[in-house]
Amino acid sequence: MTTDRTAESKTLFEAWLRLWNGELALASEVASDEFRVHSHLIDGSDSSDIRGAEGLREMVRAGRSQTPDLTFAVEVPPLYDGDHLSVRWTATGTYDGGFPGAEAPAGTVVAFTGTDTLRIQDGRFVEYWLNADGLHMLQQLQVA
Repeated sequence: MTTDRTAESKTLFEAWLRLWNGELALASEVASDEFRVHSHLIDGSDSSDIRGAEGLREMVRAGRSQTPDLTFAVEVPPLYDGDHLSVRWTATGTYDGGFPGAEAPAGTVVAFTGTDTLRIQDGRFVEYWLNADGLHMLQQLQVA
Protein backbone atom coordinates (compact mmCIF):
# COMPACT_ATOMS: atom_id res chain seq x y z
CA MET A 1 0.00 0.00 0.00
CA THR A 2 1.38 3.39 -0.88
CA THR A 3 1.85 6.08 1.73
CA ASP A 4 -0.75 8.28 -0.05
CA ARG A 5 -3.30 5.47 0.03
CA THR A 6 -2.57 4.80 3.71
CA ALA A 7 -3.01 8.50 4.49
CA GLU A 8 -6.37 8.52 2.67
CA SER A 9 -7.44 5.39 4.57
CA LYS A 10 -6.45 6.98 7.88
CA THR A 11 -8.47 10.11 7.09
CA LEU A 12 -11.46 7.96 6.16
CA PHE A 13 -11.13 5.95 9.35
CA GLU A 14 -10.95 9.13 11.48
CA ALA A 15 -14.29 10.22 9.95
CA TRP A 16 -15.68 6.71 10.63
CA LEU A 17 -14.77 7.03 14.32
CA ARG A 18 -16.33 10.50 14.53
CA LEU A 19 -19.49 9.10 12.92
CA TRP A 20 -19.77 6.40 15.61
CA ASN A 21 -19.13 9.06 18.25
CA GLY A 22 -22.26 10.90 17.16
CA GLU A 23 -21.48 12.95 14.03
CA LEU A 24 -24.22 11.24 12.02
CA ALA A 25 -23.90 13.58 9.03
CA LEU A 26 -20.56 11.92 8.23
CA ALA A 27 -22.32 8.74 7.06
CA SER A 28 -22.63 10.08 3.52
CA GLU A 29 -18.91 10.93 3.48
CA VAL A 30 -17.67 7.53 4.62
CA ALA A 31 -20.16 5.05 3.09
CA SER A 32 -20.72 4.39 -0.59
CA ASP A 33 -24.13 3.77 -2.11
CA GLU A 34 -23.15 0.08 -2.25
CA PHE A 35 -22.24 -0.03 1.46
CA ARG A 36 -23.39 -3.17 3.26
CA VAL A 37 -22.95 -4.67 6.72
CA HIS A 38 -22.04 -8.26 7.57
CA SER A 39 -23.03 -8.96 11.18
CA HIS A 40 -25.66 -10.26 13.53
CA LEU A 41 -27.06 -7.35 15.50
CA ILE A 42 -27.67 -7.07 19.24
CA ASP A 43 -31.40 -7.71 18.77
CA GLY A 44 -30.59 -11.02 17.05
CA SER A 45 -31.43 -9.86 13.54
CA ASP A 46 -28.98 -9.99 10.67
CA SER A 47 -27.74 -6.89 8.93
CA SER A 48 -28.71 -7.66 5.34
CA ASP A 49 -31.14 -4.73 5.17
CA ILE A 50 -28.53 -2.13 6.15
CA ARG A 51 -27.47 -0.54 2.86
CA GLY A 52 -25.82 2.71 1.83
CA ALA A 53 -25.09 5.80 3.87
CA GLU A 54 -28.67 6.16 5.10
CA GLY A 55 -28.69 2.58 6.39
CA LEU A 56 -25.39 3.19 8.18
CA ARG A 57 -26.67 6.45 9.68
CA GLU A 58 -29.76 4.66 11.02
CA MET A 59 -27.63 1.82 12.41
CA VAL A 60 -25.42 4.28 14.31
CA ARG A 61 -28.43 6.30 15.50
CA ALA A 62 -30.17 3.15 16.75
CA GLY A 63 -26.99 1.96 18.47
CA ARG A 64 -26.76 5.25 20.34
CA SER A 65 -30.48 5.54 21.17
CA GLN A 66 -30.27 4.13 24.72
CA THR A 67 -26.72 5.37 25.37
CA PRO A 68 -26.58 8.83 23.76
CA ASP A 69 -23.17 9.63 25.28
CA LEU A 70 -21.65 6.45 23.83
CA THR A 71 -17.98 7.04 23.07
CA PHE A 72 -15.84 4.79 20.91
CA ALA A 73 -12.09 4.77 21.55
CA VAL A 74 -9.42 2.92 19.61
CA GLU A 75 -7.93 0.08 21.65
CA VAL A 76 -5.60 -1.32 18.96
CA PRO A 77 -4.73 1.09 16.12
CA PRO A 78 -6.05 0.24 12.67
CA LEU A 79 -4.15 -2.25 10.58
CA TYR A 80 -4.17 -1.37 6.89
CA ASP A 81 -3.80 -3.96 4.14
CA GLY A 82 -4.57 -2.88 0.61
CA ASP A 83 -8.23 -1.94 0.47
CA HIS A 84 -9.01 -3.30 3.96
CA LEU A 85 -8.55 -2.02 7.47
CA SER A 86 -9.26 -3.58 10.83
CA VAL A 87 -9.43 -1.91 14.23
CA ARG A 88 -10.16 -2.95 17.83
CA TRP A 89 -12.25 -0.52 19.86
CA THR A 90 -13.88 -0.01 23.25
CA ALA A 91 -17.24 1.74 23.67
CA THR A 92 -18.41 3.30 26.92
CA GLY A 93 -21.69 5.04 27.66
CA THR A 94 -24.43 5.73 30.18
CA TYR A 95 -27.60 3.70 29.75
CA ASP A 96 -30.75 5.88 29.53
CA GLY A 97 -33.26 3.03 29.82
CA GLY A 98 -35.66 1.48 27.36
CA PHE A 99 -33.76 -1.58 26.13
CA PRO A 100 -36.24 -4.50 25.88
CA GLY A 101 -35.82 -6.89 28.82
CA ALA A 102 -33.16 -4.81 30.58
CA GLU A 103 -33.38 -4.59 34.35
CA ALA A 104 -30.38 -2.28 34.85
CA PRO A 105 -31.42 1.16 36.07
CA ALA A 106 -30.99 4.25 33.93
CA GLY A 107 -27.61 5.76 34.73
CA THR A 108 -25.76 2.42 34.55
CA VAL A 109 -22.42 2.84 32.80
CA VAL A 110 -21.77 0.14 30.20
CA ALA A 111 -18.58 -0.73 28.34
CA PHE A 112 -17.96 -3.29 25.62
CA THR A 113 -15.40 -4.05 22.95
CA GLY A 114 -15.42 -4.96 19.30
CA THR A 115 -13.54 -5.19 16.06
CA ASP A 116 -14.42 -3.48 12.79
CA THR A 117 -13.08 -4.72 9.48
CA LEU A 118 -13.83 -2.46 6.54
CA ARG A 119 -13.25 -2.58 2.78
CA ILE A 120 -12.53 0.63 0.91
CA GLN A 121 -13.37 1.30 -2.72
CA ASP A 122 -13.14 4.66 -4.50
CA GLY A 123 -12.45 6.53 -1.26
CA ARG A 124 -15.41 5.20 0.73
CA PHE A 125 -16.31 2.13 2.72
CA VAL A 126 -18.27 -0.48 0.79
CA GLU A 127 -18.30 -3.39 3.24
CA TYR A 128 -18.30 -3.61 7.03
CA TRP A 129 -17.76 -6.70 9.15
CA LEU A 130 -18.66 -6.02 12.79
CA ASN A 131 -17.77 -8.27 15.70
CA ALA A 132 -18.86 -6.75 19.03
CA ASP A 133 -19.16 -8.26 22.50
CA GLY A 134 -22.92 -7.81 22.70
CA LEU A 135 -23.24 -10.52 25.35
CA HIS A 136 -21.09 -8.48 27.73
CA MET A 137 -23.24 -5.41 27.12
CA LEU A 138 -26.45 -7.40 27.66
CA GLN A 139 -25.05 -8.73 30.94
CA GLN A 140 -24.34 -5.18 32.11
CA LEU A 141 -27.90 -4.20 31.18
CA GLN A 142 -29.15 -7.23 33.15
CA VAL A 143 -31.22 -8.47 30.22
CA ALA A 144 -33.27 -11.41 31.44
